[in-house]
Amino acid sequence: MTALFKTAETMEAAAPGASAGVGPADETPALAVAGVSHAFGAVQALSDVSLTVPPGAMVVLLGLNGAGKSTLFSLITRLYDNVSGSIRILGYDVRRTPSAALQRLGVVFQSRTLDTDLTLTQNLIYHANLHGFAGRQARTCAVAALAAVGLTDKANVKVRTLSGGQSRRVEIARALMHGPRLLLLDEATVGLDIGSRESVLKIVRGLAKAEGLGVLWATHLIDEVTPGDLVVLLHRGRMIFSGTVPGMLECAGAGTLADAFRALTGSAAVTSKETAP
Repeated sequence: MTALFKTAETMEAAAPGASAGVGPADETPALAVAGVSHAFGAVQALSDVSLTVPPGAMVVLLGLNGAGKSTLFSLITRLYDNVSGSIRILGYDVRRTPSAALQRLGVVFQSRTLDTDLTLTQNLIYHANLHGFAGRQARTCAVAALAAVGLTDKANVKVRTLSGGQSRRVEIARALMHGPRLLLLDEATVGLDIGSRESVLKIVRGLAKAEGLGVLWATHLIDEVTPGDLVVLLHRGRMIFSGTVPGMLECAGAGTLADAFRALTGSAAVTSKETAP
C-alpha cells in the first residue's frame, strides 16, 4: 500500500463502528447496492437496482443519458435519501452509519468544481483541510495524490492553465486525498478529447489494480468498456445486465459490445468518436 493510502488505514482503525471484519483487507465489497428504487413524483428513476463493486475491480455503469446513473450516484453519496433497499460502502450502511460509510468514499462528479485561481497543491490542501488534515499531513497527502495521477510537475501551477484532461486528473487526485476505498466517477470524460479520455481511464484502472480500490465508473460511451471490466447495464432505470463483458455478449447473442448494447436496450450505442470536441 502506498503512502497515499496510509490515511485510509488510520481512518479504518479510528472510525466509529470499525471492526476487523469490515475493511479493505477482506472480501467485503467496496460497494453493495441491493434492491434500490427511487422516484421523482410520478417518474420512476430507478427500479429495484442491485450491483456489487468488489475491491480492486473496475465496474462500468453503462447507460444512455437518462438511464438513472446520476440518480444512483446521488443515492450512494447521500445527496438523495434511499428509502428502499440498502446501500453499503465497505459494509457500512449509508443511511444508518453515513459518516463511516462516506469516509471511505471518493467522488468525481460530472461538473467541474476546482478553484481555477489556485494552484493544484492549494486546491488539494484546501480539500484536505475539509477532511481534518492540516499542515505537513495535508501537504504530504497532496504530494502523494498528485504523484498518483502523474501531475507532480504541475503542483505549483494554477488550475486555469491546465488542459481538460489534466483538470480531471486533479479532481481524481482530490477524491483520493482522504484515502477512500471506493471511487465513484460520474461521466468523468465528458468534454475531453479521445487522448485525454484514454489517459484518465488508464489512471483510474491503474489505481484500482495497484491500490485495491473499488471503482464505479458511470458512462454512456460504449468504447470506455474494456474486456477485463465488469459491466452493469442500466436502461430507463432498470438493470438490464450485470456481469463480465463476455457474459454480456453471450447474454445478447452478439459479437460486439455495440451489438449487445442494441440487442439488450433497443437503442444504439454511443462512442467517444461521436462525442469528441
